Amino acid sequence: MAADKLSTRHLLGIKDITLNDIELIFETADNFKEVINRPIKKVPSLRDITIANIFFENSTRTKLSFELAEKRLSADVVNFAASSSSVSKGETLIDTVNNILAMKVDMVVMRHPYAGAGQFLSRHINAQIVNAGDGAHEHPTQALLDAFSIREKLGDVAGKKVVIVGDILHSRVAISNILCLQKLGAEVMVCGPTTLIPKHIAALGVKVEHDLIKALNWCDVANMLRIQLERMDIKYFPTGREYSMMYGLNKQILDNLDKEIIVMHPGPINRGVEITSDVADSKQSIILNQVENGVAVRMAVLYLLASQNDK
Repeated sequence: MAADKLSTRHLLGIKDITLNDIELIFETADNFKEVINRPIKKVPSLRDITIANIFFENSTRTKLSFELAEKRLSADVVNFAASSSSVSKGETLIDTVNNILAMKVDMVVMRHPYAGAGQFLSRHINAQIVNAGDGAHEHPTQALLDAFSIREKLGDVAGKKVVIVGDILHSRVAISNILCLQKLGAEVMVCGPTTLIPKHIAALGVKVEHDLIKALNWCDVANMLRIQLERMDIKYFPTGREYSMMYGLNKQILDNLDKEIIVMHPGPINRGVEITSDVADSKQSIILNQVENGVAVRMAVLYLLASQNDK
């Protein structure tokens, strides 16, 4: 049984939380998953807590998932999209957030294009911060929901072999997943073209493989990442078609593997590039389970962070 309190005031990255924290989040998420599958999906746990969702970068799933989690917990929710705000007039991050906090907000869920934005903010304001993705740095709630989904499907994460395929270089999902899976005792491998694998990633204790078939035959779970064209300043591979020939997962490859594996994807999916439709929609895919679990895991994170203030 995990301790009943998180060791940290904020959720800025997986590297800042302990194994105990992860287990506590999972146990709490188990309870919330049961709640969101009831006819009445709302609980009054965060009544009178105001949460601001501040997104300086585009988001569909994460934003909706956090908002739904907050509303299921009966929190008051304020949404803020940078593109339609004073940020486009040159307002700084601190000013933006201080103005929002002047409206008496208790918690900030933030996505930002720069790595470390959450850490920076946590040193300057009193509200609790949940990092919903900062640049190519970390995306802790995605890693938690991915590991939670593996645990749900396979019973345990410890001892499992997970390969993360694709654009590791630009991916905040990859780095958070590696840290989270390792804390839970899984073996991790990264797979992709040399240009998209960070130079010293082996120092994190992960295996590196450039042959997709070898990697898939090694693993129990394959997490297929999207190519992040919006973060690429140079050409890392010749064409999308060539990438998908080398690193795209199709049904034929899946069916010819030595064993049945689980396929995951953090979304958004570029169908036909990193993964084909018949794989995304197959019985081995748990992509939609990940989305459902995302709400339960985010409910758990928000609830546990907010409950620290009751002590």
